[in-house]
Amino acid sequence: MNSFRRIVILSILFVAAGCLGANPAAAKWKYLRSGNAADAVVTPKGGFALMGGGGHQEEAFQFLCDRANGGDFLVLRASGDDDYIKQVNDEMLKTCPLNSAATILFTDRDEDADDPKIVDIIAHAESIFFAGGDQSNYVRFWQDTPIEKALNDHIAAGKPIGGSSAGLAILGEFSFSSMIDTIHSPEALANPYGNEVTLTRDFLKIPLLADVITDTHFVKRDRMGRLLVFLSRILQDDWAPRARGIALEENASFLLELDGTGVVAGVGPAYFLETSAKPTQCAYRKPLSMDGIKVHRVPKGMRFNVKTWKGEGGDDYVLNVKDGQVSAVGSTHGIY
Repeated sequence: MNSFRRIVILSILFVAAGCLGANPAAAKWKYLRSGNAADAVVTPKGGFALMGGGGHQEEAFQFLCDRANGGDFLVLRASGDDDYIKQVNDEMLKTCPLNSAATILFTDRDEDADDPKIVDIIAHAESIFFAGGDQSNYVRFWQDTPIEKALNDHIAAGKPIGGSSAGLAILGEFSFSSMIDTIHSPEALANPYGNEVTLTRDFLKIPLLADVITDTHFVKRDRMGRLLVFLSRILQDDWAPRARGIALEENASFLLELDGTGVVAGVGPAYFLETSAKPTQCAYRKPLSMDGIKVHRVPKGMRFNVKTWKGEGGDDYVLNVKDGQVSAVGSTHGIY
């Protein structure tokens, strides 16, 4: 893959600025397709590509493309302009042996999520990728709509699906929905029930990611503290008896098979957290306190099984939080 093509293909991970200039009376979604107009009739291979954001995700995209088995690849996104999207679609066809590469661009919820044309396009896609951007748009536009059902039907049929950054945030059973704004670790740890700590559930249903919440750009943006808050909230609010987190550093990905095994690709690492003990303090305007969060840190090339929640490589340690301050036990590299 030449460098220009790689840059163009991988730019799909980011948000492109642009004004659609659409007629307000027209539908608020757009469908742009490159390749064959007729859908392929092939059998894809299942799997999940969890991407931590960034511009070096070649292995993850190849994973999704290969599993489409020469079929139709669909990108779902909530920002971008026509020229940008067409260029990405065209470049994907040059890189992957696909029947078509297409993008649906959403700009609102309204009646778009009830449009049977969108449901039909999703139903005929062999592989689906959620672009980065703002995950609150995905939740607002799709939750409790026919689109949500179509996506869950895709997953239940064993077809491949993946997402990067905001697109990864929506793949777990629980997600940080960012409905008001993002939240940083210090603020979250100081006030676990602050207005910006917005969590959601019951969106996508991936059985392998039950009890899981994800996070991205992890070490680069110092997000360990906020992920611990997310886990504490899941337990404190009785959403689940056990809370798990999968966190990926920027330019890292976790390529997950249907049998529960997966490998860390890209630059690594990935972090797999688990706790079942409720926090000792998790309340509005009170700093978080909780103990015994187990962490398994997995470097590039090593494997992890989400069914057994054990890794074949990497190292284990425990995190504790006292009055909003995070400390590590058994780690030679701090909390990360």
